[in-house]
Amino acid sequence: MNDRTSALDSLVFGVDIQSGDVRGDAPSYAVVAFDGEHVDRDVVSYRKLSRLIDREEPAIIATDNMYELAADKDELVHFLRSLPAETTLVQVTGAERPEPLSRVASRHGVTYGKKPMKEAEAAARLAAANVGQEVSAFGDTTTVKVSRGRSTGKGGWSQDRYTRRIHGSVKRRSREVQNRLQQANLEFESEITEKYGGYANAVFTVSAPPEEIPVSAGRSGDTRIEIERERQDGIEFDPLAERRDPVVVGIDPGTTTAAAVVGLDGTIFDVYSSRTADTAAVIEWLIERGRPIVVAADVTPMPETVEKFRRSFDAAAWTPATDLPVDEKLHRTRDAVYDDDHQRDALAAALFAADNHADQFERVIQKTPRDVDRGEVIARVVAGKESVEAVLRDLDEDDTTDDDETDHETRELTEEEREIKRLRRRVDRLESHVESLEDTIDERDATIESYEEELSEAKREERRQARERREVKRLERENNRLERRVETVESEKDDLNQKLRRLKHLWKLDHSNFSDVDTDGDLVPVKIIEQFTTDAVIRTDEQYGLASGDVVYLRDASGAGQSTAERLVATDPRIVLRSGGNLSEVADRVLFENEVPVAPVDDVAIQEVDELAVARESDIETAIEDWERRAAERRRERKASMVDQIISEHRAETQTQSGQ
Repeated sequence: MNDRTSALDSLVFGVDIQSGDVRGDAPSYAVVAFDGEHVDRDVVSYRKLSRLIDREEPAIIATDNMYELAADKDELVHFLRSLPAETTLVQVTGAERPEPLSRVASRHGVTYGKKPMKEAEAAARLAAANVGQEVSAFGDTTTVKVSRGRSTGKGGWSQDRYTRRIHGSVKRRSREVQNRLQQANLEFESEITEKYGGYANAVFTVSAPPEEIPVSAGRSGDTRIEIERERQDGIEFDPLAERRDPVVVGIDPGTTTAAAVVGLDGTIFDVYSSRTADTAAVIEWLIERGRPIVVAADVTPMPETVEKFRRSFDAAAWTPATDLPVDEKLHRTRDAVYDDDHQRDALAAALFAADNHADQFERVIQKTPRDVDRGEVIARVVAGKESVEAVLRDLDEDDTTDDDETDHETRELTEEEREIKRLRRRVDRLESHVESLEDTIDERDATIESYEEELSEAKREERRQARERREVKRLERENNRLERRVETVESEKDDLNQKLRRLKHLWKLDHSNFSDVDTDGDLVPVKIIEQFTTDAVIRTDEQYGLASGDVVYLRDASGAGQSTAERLVATDPRIVLRSGGNLSEVADRVLFENEVPVAPVDDVAIQEVDELAVARESDIETAIEDWERRAAERRRERKASMVDQIISEHRAETQTQSGQ
């Protein structure tokens, strides 16, 4: 960061809204705690965020939009008032007209992501690098009010004595507060309301923030102290840190004025463009970002507008030998982020100027001692065209002038001068003691840092164990589910084994007593369909399987339509035995046309066992032969009917032609 203020040596909270809305009931926030090295992340509610801020007391709460923490200005003021004394709210994207967080992060080399946790981390890192505007709603004036802690309408004594005692307590407490403010050398004004026996109240307007006032708010006995910071008319913004190190500035004038600020090492600090800003506004913008020692343009000669900026800063001028071509400007700014061509031209001019002076900057830095302000030396050498040696001599002469003026005569010191000398020696001793204490603090900080690292490692280990416990619980739940599934499958298996044993018993696959039924080996299985419907056909197929060549028994053959008959025909049965009513004409036609034999069940002797049945092969063959005879007769009748119909149609057609 060159000579600029480095990252804050304290805790920074980056905050971005995770879900919900601050105007709603339950917003949640992504919070990143960053201390310059370590990063902790969490998602918390608004209430938990407030408790976290009160407990940790971070130096900065960083956000890309302050109205993610408050619904309106009044709530924002309330939020700022609730913050600890040493905590400030920082909007890293700017003041009244903030920029996109992605652009600010890219400009300052901070990693950015669109997820809330990534945005919160980017805000924290930007604020730690002193990027952003401090949000303030209060001035440096604080009101301290001392008043009655009890009502004067009640008391154990008489009314007058009770009132006099309370007013006397307010007076004594007011004088204590006044003495403490005086001892702290604080400027204040007081407004006292006198009443019977003392003061009704005393109001002190102190020119200091609350944390510098040696008085605490609260109630004690008959008195109460209230401390409230004076509210400003609106919300104000102050930059976290101003860059006052030497910089190189590029200016692109025109209808749109653009400016770019670059460090002496070529680091890009900021770019700017506006169609409405005047010269004063641009100069103010540049002053906030550093001390210009070189003002550059991308064309030659230098335009008059750019020359005005140069004279304003008494800076050196730089112009190229010829106007910079567009391709060179594009190449030089290829790694930079800018919004328009004007910013690109200003940035290219600044970068080329920094490149041109790079060797000179390096020589000045090498010749300048470490205890001398290098920025001042570089500015005077480059802008004032002085030599390094002359600038160093001049600075050295300024430091020794006072000593030379006091060596001309030796005289006796006055009492006041001796006291000053004694106090200076005392200051030296105290400063030495302070240095010793600072060393002790550094050692303790190192110890604390070591403990924090151990704590962080312990937290990581605890989180790892928690993940393992969650995984074990998940696997246990999965194991229990699989065990229940195994029990279900075992139960289904037992049911199927029982059914298999019944089937073996019926078809003599496992039992010898089947010979009592099938004494001559002349039995065939019969598969029963309770009703001639599609659902019944499908159910029988799923339970027992309907295969080609099966004998099918329709216990109720009535009511079937064409689709049901076709579904049965698709199984290719050997014969269909029916009872419980006649087939419908449609079903009878479908079965006949597909040559599926149909016979009454009375023609076949069927033996039923549970849900299964058997019939004699001889009866089945006889039924099929009977159907074939009936089918042949039916075909002859149908053929004769067709011939009669054709003859009738022919005769009718002939008579029609004769009549014409």
